[in-house]
Amino acid sequence: MIPRYARPEMTALWAPESKYAIWLEIETLAAEAMESLGQIPQGTSAAVREKAAFEVARIDEIEAEVKHDVIAFLTNVAEHVGEPARFLHLGMTSSDVLDTCLNVQLVRASDLLLAGLDRVLDALRTRALEHKFTPTIGRSHGIHAEPTTFGVKLAGFHAEFQRARARLIAAREEIATCALSGAVGTFANIDPRIEAHVAEKLGLAIEPVSTQVIPRDRHAMFFAVLGVIASSIERLAVEIRHLQRTEVLEAEEFFSKGQKGSSAMPHKRNPVLTENLTGLARLVRMAVVPAMENVALWHERDISHSSVERGIGPDSTIHLDFALHRLAGVMENLVIYPDALQANLDRLGGLHNSQRVLLALVNAGSSREDAYRLVQRNAMKTWAGEGPFIDHLCQDEEVTALLSEAALGDLFDLDYHFKRVDVIFERVFGAD
Repeated sequence: MIPRYARPEMTALWAPESKYAIWLEIETLAAEAMESLGQIPQGTSAAVREKAAFEVARIDEIEAEVKHDVIAFLTNVAEHVGEPARFLHLGMTSSDVLDTCLNVQLVRASDLLLAGLDRVLDALRTRALEHKFTPTIGRSHGIHAEPTTFGVKLAGFHAEFQRARARLIAAREEIATCALSGAVGTFANIDPRIEAHVAEKLGLAIEPVSTQVIPRDRHAMFFAVLGVIASSIERLAVEIRHLQRTEVLEAEEFFSKGQKGSSAMPHKRNPVLTENLTGLARLVRMAVVPAMENVALWHERDISHSSVERGIGPDSTIHLDFALHRLAGVMENLVIYPDALQANLDRLGGLHNSQRVLLALVNAGSSREDAYRLVQRNAMKTWAGEGPFIDHLCQDEEVTALLSEAALGDLFDLDYHFKRVDVIFERVFGAD
């Protein structure tokens, strides 16, 4: 992670101060539960809450000697708490603190990501409704196909990000578990009621079997969901990049006053934000395979996952958070050119009506094979630049033997293609 692609709200969550604050809360809540069960002296948790503190630099100093981050943390806390600190971490193992903390961080990261998704959804809804009936050519294989509307195009992305939101909610639930089960996860030296107390206070569920570590299939699912969301971001970014190409120029990123597009060519207005989003999507997806490889730990635990998660936890959530807000900004300010949309739609001289003509010929009594031959024969003349499609059809005696010129003209009504737009919008946005 580099500051260029980070928002302070998310980076603060992964700062050492935030991590150690969560560690301290876990240890204090555990002491609170032990005290309520009569396992440690009354007043211990109150003393911890009153006196406990830590210093990141001091923890680093101790860790340099002991080579163990949790021990270094506990040692530093004990320097502030004094004698009651001996009751901290009783029956617990490092993974109880590390894994529960990581899941707290991922849950909180999920909430920030959900806020970013909501901003994207709001922007897509607004722009889709704005251009609900703005005509544009639909493309398959990058080639003109049939008309659609710019609003329908954006509605499709809105539906996709609705699915992204649902997946992230499920991933948040998947990762929101707590484990305080001790060495190899048997609760031999810690009462399961302590885990239940900590889980409740942190808003987590109890991990059914933690084997000393929380199973990493949960994390694999979480990071896979982030990867899918990143791919959805990239799909929309690539669409905008294509639409901004000079030969198309149906839409483009907002170009602010004083902005420069190129150090060499003053005329340039480049899609730098959406190109950046494509790159950020690659960074987020980069975490998916390592997260899946973390699932297969040795026996009850090893720490091969640890170094991976120290990297992908912050990096993936920070990059995705930044990407979502960047995408929302792009969509909020996207410049859309209806005249260019219409001009490109008309560029092939009405060929986008070829299917309507095909179906009309079939309904008029032609075989599908003959109808296809007649339509394609005339379409290729227009494709070659020899005039409008309707003119060739009206001059083709085999065609006019089945369809009058008036009937052929009716087949070129653009509004025909938009008669189900309301249905699509109701499916995506609801009846209102």
